[in-house]
Amino acid sequence: MANVIITGSSRGIGFELAKLFAAEGHRVLALSRNDKPISALDHANISSFSFDISNPVDLKKLESFLDENWSTVDVLINNAGKLVNKPFLETSSDEFGEVYKVNVFGVAAVTKIVLPKMEKTGHVVTISSMGGVQGSMKFPGLSAYSSSKAAVITLTELWAEEFKETGPSFNVLALGAVQTEMLEEAFPGYQAPTTAFEMASYIKDFALTGHKMYNGKLLQVSSSTP
Repeated sequence: MANVIITGSSRGIGFELAKLFAAEGHRVLALSRNDKPISALDHANISSFSFDISNPVDLKKLESFLDENWSTVDVLINNAGKLVNKPFLETSSDEFGEVYKVNVFGVAAVTKIVLPKMEKTGHVVTISSMGGVQGSMKFPGLSAYSSSKAAVITLTELWAEEFKETGPSFNVLALGAVQTEMLEEAFPGYQAPTTAFEMASYIKDFALTGHKMYNGKLLQVSSSTP
């Protein structure tokens, strides 16, 4: 059974991922600013605490938890994300920065903490968006969000190169439309063809097996636009 860390686990795909991994007997550390939904599950295989990916104090909490409880981490799923949907000229520098603090700097910080606990067979899966893929359809109002999601695609490629001799493997999934709260924030009223549970099921399987076939790769997981 694997030791799995999932960020952004309070709702949507992250919440479903935590339940799926735990149901299969894996040990899960589910991290999110609001840990009440996960705590309410009261699942023996799930540990959680309130965690802000952009807060240095909380990053230290993660480091301490791993040192005290887990000698190894098999899977890290960088799922936490922040979205601002505003015209570019109305998006303040602070708002732009807050998106990057979570979607880029936070992802890098968590990965840096977890990597020393991972072996060559480990797998870091970062969740990006089709909006971050070069040449894909773009939408107004998502300058901060989509550009930050592009950044973690390149980060993944760089990590795979830097750690290709020692591991773990790094891959990034650019998701299309999934029926989540975040999608509703970006595209109010849009009905996606894929549920959070369906996407979480795919990501779970990929996180456990994808590193055997892929490293440093971007996979576009989308059957529709947006």
